[in-house]
Amino acid sequence: MSNDKRVQAPVPGRRIGVIGAGVMGRGIAQLFLQAGYRVSLYDSQPDALARAAEFIGRMIGRQVDKGRYSEADAQGILARLDTCHGMERLAGCHVLIEAIVELLEAKKQLFAKLEKIISGKAILASNTSSLLVSDIASACAAPERVAGLHFFNPAPLMRVVEVVPAALTEAAVVRELSDLVTSTGHRAVVAADQPGFLVNHAGRGFSTEALRILEEGTAQPADVDRVMREALGFRMGPFELMDLTGLDVSGKVMQSVYDQFLQEPMFRPSSLVPPRMAAGLFGRKTGQGFYRYEDNRRIEPEAAPVPQVSLTKVWLERAGPGASRQLADDLKAAGAQFADNPAAGDTMAVVQPWGSDVSHTCSGLGLDPVRTVAVDPLPDPGLRRTLMLSPVTAAEVRDSMHGLLAAGGVPVTVINDSPGFISQRIIAVIVNIAANIAQRRIATVADIEAAVTLGLGYPLGPLSWGDSIGGARIAEILDNLFELTRDPRYRPSPWLRRRVECGVSLLTEEVERN
Repeated sequence: MSNDKRVQAPVPGRRIGVIGAGVMGRGIAQLFLQAGYRVSLYDSQPDALARAAEFIGRMIGRQVDKGRYSEADAQGILARLDTCHGMERLAGCHVLIEAIVELLEAKKQLFAKLEKIISGKAILASNTSSLLVSDIASACAAPERVAGLHFFNPAPLMRVVEVVPAALTEAAVVRELSDLVTSTGHRAVVAADQPGFLVNHAGRGFSTEALRILEEGTAQPADVDRVMREALGFRMGPFELMDLTGLDVSGKVMQSVYDQFLQEPMFRPSSLVPPRMAAGLFGRKTGQGFYRYEDNRRIEPEAAPVPQVSLTKVWLERAGPGASRQLADDLKAAGAQFADNPAAGDTMAVVQPWGSDVSHTCSGLGLDPVRTVAVDPLPDPGLRRTLMLSPVTAAEVRDSMHGLLAAGGVPVTVINDSPGFISQRIIAVIVNIAANIAQRRIATVADIEAAVTLGLGYPLGPLSWGDSIGGARIAEILDNLFELTRDPRYRPSPWLRRRVECGVSLLTEEVERN
């Protein structure tokens, strides 16, 4: 049990009903058992109930082995589990959580049956991840007591739960479900009944923008993953994550969210996905996805060897004092000689654009694209550098700059011309989507931050990330991406723009209006 003082004690005598004894149902049941509740677990298949009870017993046993529970504690926890072979045994439950197959009609039929069994004060909650809660509630005579309660797998470990009021859900139901989640030690976040709710909505930019980068021939999957993992601190890169989740799952979610948001360009899926799905390239589960797998182990492509340096004269654009100074120090330490004129002899020109590419920067500054490269100023320069080429950058320039950047032992990723590199594009899109979520009042700023860090495992909440880079800088990246691509997926959120113009933090909550 958690010692967090913010965790509320369970209400004495409160009984939780869980319908569906599969992976999610048994995890939800385990969570509430460990929190001190009595749990009635129902499934129409007796063998599923038996497997779930055995699984929960095994999980609690592991906690005993780790010293988290005594044998007496474990016996007390398991004694609170009631496996129900008849739905009528759920009649005394105060909150019932449905975790059955993700089919609208099946859920609606179940809720209609449950409503005839339970008390008039009981709450009906659905663990749906992709269906509108209002659709499910429409099957009930009292839709005001129906809400979404979306747990993530594995439920005992994923410490965020989405509370999703349907169109007619009473405010008291939302408060009670939020308090119920808090009593387990998890964080409740309230999300509007919109496609993807909060966590899956906020996570759209990570994979879709990575796929866009791959579509454009900017970089390969391993390049993108290494930048996001090593330079920005993500636990996994987007292509690793899609392989782990399974493209058969993530591909359908991408399409579903795009369709449910009426083809909003921000969520446009990639044309690369359907043929890969048709070929069965789902990822780890099939042994082949964006990576190959042997014995369930990812085969990582080898990084290219560091090339020899043949050119050392460098002209460095003074794009930003902090980034330029660090880059200048690193290049000087590697043996670079600085020139005042980028057109002089065999001088290499280095630029550090935000949201732009080498070609456009060369055009604006009058630089020779054959001798010009760009270095991403966003990530920590001591973790991984990203070197961007123009379409005509000379091989000698490419290799020499790669060698100079890598001289101190920092790995270098070389990519083709792309507005916003890899890191700027993905982070700016993540921040912009979060700003739109706040704009639409789908969730509060605090809940957005908690949902993303706890539910998606990002190193920072998206709006905190925007503040750390600077809201004005994020808007600049998006503006430049939009200018160069004319793709409306990059149009900045008005919510973001207004905070930049007011000079306030992106973490500033909206002022309540009467």
